[in-house]
Parts: sequence; structure tokens; C-alpha cells
Amino acid sequence: MNGQQSPPKVPLGAGRCLQRWLVPLVCLGLAAITIAVFVQARAYDFVDFDDNDYVYENLVVAKGLTFKGAVWAFTNYKIDHWLPLTWLSHMADCQVYGLWAGGHHLTNVALHTATVLLFFLALRAMTGSLWRSAFVAAVFAIHPLRVESVAWIAERKDVLSGVFFMLTLWAYAHYARQPSRWRYTAVALLFGFGLLCKNTLVTLPFVLLLLDWWPLHRLKLDGPGSAKFVALFGGLVKEKIPLFLISAGSCVVAVLWQQQAGSSTQIPFLERLGNAVVSYGIYLGQVVCPAGLAIPYPFPASGQPLWKVGLALALLAAIFICALACLKKRPYLLVGWLWYLGMLVPVIGFVQISYHAHADRYTYLPAIGLVMAGTWAVADWSKGWNHRRAVLKFLTAAVLGTLMVCAWKQTAYWQNSETLSMRALACTSDNYVAHMVLGNVLLRKGDADAAIAHYQQALQINPNYAQARNNLGITLLQKGKVDEALTQYQEALKIEPDYTQAHENLGIALLQKRKLDEAITHFQRALQIYPDYEEAHYYLGKAFFQKGKVDEAISQYEEALQLAPSDPKVQSNLGLVLAVASLRKGSNAVELAQQANKLTGGENPVILHTLATALAKAGRFPEAAETAQHALRLAEAQSNTALAAQLQLELKFYQAGKPFQPVER
Repeated sequence: MNGQQSPPKVPLGAGRCLQRWLVPLVCLGLAAITIAVFVQARAYDFVDFDDNDYVYENLVVAKGLTFKGAVWAFTNYKIDHWLPLTWLSHMADCQVYGLWAGGHHLTNVALHTATVLLFFLALRAMTGSLWRSAFVAAVFAIHPLRVESVAWIAERKDVLSGVFFMLTLWAYAHYARQPSRWRYTAVALLFGFGLLCKNTLVTLPFVLLLLDWWPLHRLKLDGPGSAKFVALFGGLVKEKIPLFLISAGSCVVAVLWQQQAGSSTQIPFLERLGNAVVSYGIYLGQVVCPAGLAIPYPFPASGQPLWKVGLALALLAAIFICALACLKKRPYLLVGWLWYLGMLVPVIGFVQISYHAHADRYTYLPAIGLVMAGTWAVADWSKGWNHRRAVLKFLTAAVLGTLMVCAWKQTAYWQNSETLSMRALACTSDNYVAHMVLGNVLLRKGDADAAIAHYQQALQINPNYAQARNNLGITLLQKGKVDEALTQYQEALKIEPDYTQAHENLGIALLQKRKLDEAITHFQRALQIYPDYEEAHYYLGKAFFQKGKVDEAISQYEEALQLAPSDPKVQSNLGLVLAVASLRKGSNAVELAQQANKLTGGENPVILHTLATALAKAGRFPEAAETAQHALRLAEAQSNTALAAQLQLELKFYQAGKPFQPVER
């Protein structure tokens, strides 16, 4: 590796032993401060910001690691982004922790800690500087901007892709020092794995080109127009063609995936462009002063004001000019600045990926460039200071101590949906998403009127917010206002025609109005959009049963039970339908009841009661008595006194070898 800085030489004498342990001790210190800040999340809940879609309401993920789940991870397009390894990691958590949110949080903390340590090792390998690398890694570890990526379970993609990003950097540092086909293959594979976690890593090959310049010094700056420079640069670009092809492939997959998912761009490009320029400035300010952090930051209704765009553009240009002016003596300034600008490109808004103005999580890897440039600049500029070591130690302690306190406090806002949404409302204006989430919290607490007020406030800010209309409809339906609920569901579907839950909820409201055919149409539409929607199968079965279509009802309940075997309402309704079916189907009743019993694991007293009744009708009284006794034990254990009393009465008949005969009154 041409011009590569060598690690500091090991001093002779007693210091050699200490030097040998410095790297492990630094790693231990980095792990300690990272865990100290974020370990509090082990006691936190899931939040209503995407955690439901990614984990606790996702039936495929919640089942843990299964073959069907693995196929789904690579083929599902219901969420706009293709991130199969991230899905598999969520499934692995469900396999180990179930739906204990604390375990999922701890995995995020562990992955972030691993990313921090790998970053330190990679940066030290590239620069040969122990303490500067340690400081940059420490700031990366505990900066308050990291909280969103670490404390938010649904942002597993950030911390998991971060691990592979840092592994790629580390592998590349070794490749640059001693190129070989195997080392390059390792770089490409790790990069590919990172893209399977989050496709915003597509800029990594460009980052490697920057690192070739500094700190790896594979690109000599004899003048950007010199023949030697052009030849070296061309060779380094050619070297990375396989990596660029991997990036291009990931971009194609991302575009196709969003098209398949039905994503559409609704914010005009010029508005997004202006917001992107302002966001660059906002992120820069947040790195320096991380105050007022929240989620989400709503996109301005009329776009960013022109004066803000102009001011931000002037700031970005001024920094770029200054970095360019220091190019020969301090190349890290331009490298760090271009790292920051370039890595934000996939998430800055040129291509719309959300409806937020900006987000703290988007800085997870891009902000490293700023911290790296700033650290090396201060270290170089301080060389002439008096008492330099003491001053730098004091500044280091002050910066890291302040960041730890701020990050700890910021993490505390992620305790649950209520604390998070209240924080957002305190730090932002016109935050319709936060109003909607707070409405959900209040609805679960039983305060329907307060929930309605927040849903209405969300809709006052953004009348086209389909999710708020759907949730307002749910609340109105609970209050018995069926016609008003119908209106909200219909409005939600005008905004978002393929909104699965709105179709289901509209069907439920139509059921209450006894408009069975219309209800069935909406349940079937929900299942066309999402075939594994257990709730829609259940309500479709209910609608079929009310129309007298028993066979169709049984089929839908069985589908629902296969998706959610422990759902008591589905089990009970299937038992009721089978009881009716037994009267209509005669000898087939036993087979139907046995099928239901098998689907429910043989431990549901309602289904066992139905099976006992069917066996008795078929004249199989010993089996009916045995089944009824089992059902009786379960009913008593579950304190189902009404069912237990009925079973005790029927059991006497079965034991006597007679069919049950109700007493005439």
C-alpha cells in the first residue's frame, strides 16, 4: 500500500506490556459507554411507529425462524424496502425472545456495540492512529443522533447493516495493504450482505474511493489533472467495478420493489430538492448541537422557504470551498465532507422514501465523515498549544460526558408510544403522525373521546392521512356511531384504495348494518391484497355464516386458525359453526369436529364440547364421555362455569350410553 501510515511503534521497556493491551482496553471502554447509554432500553415497549408492521403484528415474523418465513423474507413486498437479512434477524429474535420487547431492544444494543468496535478497529487499521480512532468511534457510539437507530426496534436495518458496513471497511483496509483475490472477494461478500440488510449502503464503493485518497494514500495528489493522477484514479475505479455493479443491482431491485409495493411519489421534485438542501444543513447542526431531537419531523406543507434553501446552500458551498482550499495539507477535511454529502444521497429526498422532512436515523453512518474530519482537524490544529495533552484530555472528557448525558436522556423518550409521541409534539409543530399515535395510546387506555380529538387534530393538519381516518373510524364504531365510522373508512379507501385494514374495518361496520354482500366484498378485497390476513379470514367466515353458507364459513375459520392457532375467538366461532354443521351434515359432524380439534391442539373446551356432541350423535358414547370429561377439566381450569355446568349435565347421559336430552321447561 503506497504511502500507508504505519501504526505507532511499540515503545521499549515497561510500556510494551501496556501497549499490547491498549487496543483491547479501548474496545472494552467503547463497549462500556455504549451499553451504559442504551441498556435502559431493555425495559422499554414496542412503539406504534412501524414496530407493529416489522414485529409484533407481523404474523410471519412473530412465528420465529421457519422455512416459510425465510422465503417470505426474500419475496415479501408489502413493505417498500427489500431487506431479507433484517427480516431474518427479527424472526430470530422472535424465536429466542418471543414478543418480549426488551429482548429485541437488547439485540439492537448488541449490534450497535459490535458496529462501534468494528469501526474503531477498521479506522485504526486504516489510519494507524489509536486515540483519534477511539475518539471518533466513541462519538459515533453515544451521539444522541444514534438513539433513533438503536432504541427503535424497527430500525434494526440500521444497526445490522452497520455491522456489515464496518466489516467491509475492515476487510478493505487489509485488502488495500496487501491486495489479493480472496480479500477482494471478502469485501464484495460483506458489502452484499450489508445491502441485504439495508440498500442505502449503495454509496459504499464511493466511500472506498475516498478512503483510497485518505487515509489509505493509494491515490497520489500530484495534481488532479496530471497523467499519473488520472491513471491511478482510473485504476482504482476499475478495481471497484464489481462493487459498483452490486450497487447498481441493489438500486434496480429497490426501484422494482417499490413499484411492486405500489409506492408513489406525491411530493413535487423541486420541493424535495429544496428540502434536501435544508436537511443537509439541519443534520450538520444536529451533529454539533443535538437538541430538540424527535420522531417524526413533518414535511413542510408548502415546502421549505426559499431563504432557508439559499442559506443552507451558501453554508454547504462555503464548507466545500474551505475543505478544497486545505486539500493538500489536510485532505481529511474534503474526504469527511464528501463522505457526509455522499452517504446521505440515498435518504436525503432526491428519491422519495418517506413523507418526513428529515430523520435522525439517516445520519447513522453519514455523520461519521464529519466527526472524523473534525477530530483530525482539532488534533492537527492543536499541535502548537501550550499544555496540549491536558487540554485535549479535558475536551475529550467534556465532549463524551455531555454526549452520554444527552443520549441517555434522549433514549428515555423511547420508553413507549406515549412518551415518544409527547416528545414529538413538544419539539415539532403540525405533527399529524404524533397526534395519530397518541390517539392510539389513548384509545387503548379506554379514553375514546380524547383519542377522537387527536385523530381529528391529525386530520385537520393532513386531511389525506388515511391511517388517521381508519383509526378514527375504529373509535367511532366502538362508540356505536356506525354511520360515521363507515364514512371514515370510505374516505380512507378513497385516499389509499389498497389499504387492507380499512377494507376489513369497513366490512366489520357493514356486518353491523347487516349488509352482508358488501361486507363480504371488502373482506375478500382485503384478502386479495394480503392473503395471510388472519382477521379478514375470521370476519369473512363470520359473514358467510350469517348468510347461511356453513361450508364457506368453516373454510375461512380454518384458514384463520392455521395463521393464528391460539386465537380464542376463531376457535369459539369455529366450534359454533361446526355445531350447526353437525346438525346439517349428520355423519360428517365427527370428522369436522375432529378436524377443528386438531387445528386447535386438542386443548380448547368449546371445540372438545362440539366433538363430544358429534360423537354422541354418532352413537360413540364411550368416546363422547371421555372427550366431555377432558373438556370439563379444561373448562373448570379456565373458570368457564357455564360450559362446565353444561358438560357435567351431558356427561351423565354419555356415561349411561344415551344421547343428551335437554329437560323440557
